[in-house]
Amino acid sequence: MNDAKFRRLVLAALFAALCTVMTMVIQVPSPMQGYVNLGDCAVLLSAWVLGPWYGGAAAGLGSMLADLLSYPHYAPGTLVIKFTMAVAAAYLFEAMRKRSGKLAAQLMSGVAAEIIMVLGYFGYASLLLGKGLAAAASIPGNLVQGAFGIAAGIAVYAVLERSRAMQHA
Repeated sequence: MNDAKFRRLVLAALFAALCTVMTMVIQVPSPMQGYVNLGDCAVLLSAWVLGPWYGGAAAGLGSMLADLLSYPHYAPGTLVIKFTMAVAAAYLFEAMRKRSGKLAAQLMSGVAAEIIMVLGYFGYASLLLGKGLAAAASIPGNLVQGAFGIAAGIAVYAVLERSRAMQHA
């Protein structure tokens, strides 16, 4: 394994751990009752920094681990949903960044990823967990979670971009 692949693998493991910690530990009160976490911020950062496959693996595995430790019945869905979010966000970010600029690419890829999250969790809860249309009650909270994740992801990316570590990723 060459140095670049090894470095990317180590960064993916670090981002997976970041997804777990930011999902479980950092909680912010939400206007929709309850809390939102910074997990989607880490998912988007994984995508934007590592690209589709390493970022997708980090986002899916790290987020799934958080669910295994707190809401295990959501773990399989979270693995697929967060992986898909990161892959979509990474491809859109790369495709749009040169044409539209970095901020527009982050916003559009973030919105697309969060739509995947909202629809993914609705589908998972309604069909696979058997909640039916009652799963729609989670949509407003997931929309707030998504907006929070996009805003935090863009802010943290701007800080990371200025660091030396990011220049070598």
